[in-house]
Amino acid sequence: MSVARITTVTFESNEAADIAAAAYVPNAPSDFPEAEQLIAVKSEGNVNISVTLYESNEAMERATAAKNKVMDAIQGIVSVDTKVGPVTLNHSN
Repeated sequence: MSVARITTVTFESNEAADIAAAAYVPNAPSDFPEAEQLIAVKSEGNVNISVTLYESNEAMERATAAKNKVMDAIQGIVSVDTKVGPVTLNHSN
C-alpha cells in the first residue's frame, strides 16, 4: 500500500509562494525519483501544498533528506505542516 506525505507551506507573501512553486515544479521529479506521484497545488494566495505518494514508508524515509534540502533552500517560509498516512484511494480517469 502506498503512503502519502502532504506538506502545506505558508509563506510571508504571495510572491514568495509563487517563487517557491516556480522552483519546485521543474525540479521535483529529479529531486524525488522514488515518488510514485507528485502533485503541487497553489492554494490561497500564500499557501503551497505538495502531495507525494511513495511505494512504502521506507521509500518515503529515503526521500526525507531531499525534502529537507529543498525546504532549506526556500525563502520566506512562515510555517510548514506535514501529514503522513496510508493512501486509501488513488483514482484517476
